[in-house]
Amino acid sequence: MILDLHAHTDASDDSRAPIEGYLKWLTKKKDVVPVDGIVLTEHRQWSSDVDYRDLEDRYELIILRGAEVETNYGHVLLYGVTDEMASRFDFSDVRLDAQEVILEVERMGGIAAPCHPGRPTIGLCEHYEDKPALEGVRTVEALNGGSRRGENERVEEVMKQHGYKGFGGSDAHLVSLIGICATEFDAEIRDIDDLVSELREGSYRAVDFRERVRASRA
Repeated sequence: MILDLHAHTDASDDSRAPIEGYLKWLTKKKDVVPVDGIVLTEHRQWSSDVDYRDLEDRYELIILRGAEVETNYGHVLLYGVTDEMASRFDFSDVRLDAQEVILEVERMGGIAAPCHPGRPTIGLCEHYEDKPALEGVRTVEALNGGSRRGENERVEEVMKQHGYKGFGGSDAHLVSLIGICATEFDAEIRDIDDLVSELREGSYRAVDFRERVRASRA
């Protein structure tokens, strides 16, 4: 089962992509980008009053939700977000304490995973150069569709050094970029609880469809 674990709709301030635009694109490009669903990770926000079940039924794609927050160790994706977490942390704060976020989110039943770790300033790798390693990190975004040359490779070293698992996400902000990088799970993912469980203890790997997408445009 393949899911894109990192995507932004026009609910994020730097994205122009409507949710249904992503779904239409994935339906049209199924032979090129064979993902079964996406996880919306809007920047610095969370609302429990969003329901995408009608769209899931209409497009036969899974739509799950998380969040992307900003910390003193770079950006972090949160999965299994609850209202308790949103009350515990001010998601709009761009200097959240990463160690606190990682441990508390796990205690509350979710998982916090550093994203685009190889990216300058907002990635984990740069912070590890002069700060101690974080406790409790289980997995990081090994493959990010928006990263530049060398950034994803930089993550490989950190994963080897610390024994982190790795997943993939497109980090899409435009419709045509959805699904270009994603995560293949051995188990079926039916809901956000399944996703959290598999990211913690399951078997999965980052997958890259960028060459297939480029070839389809040629």
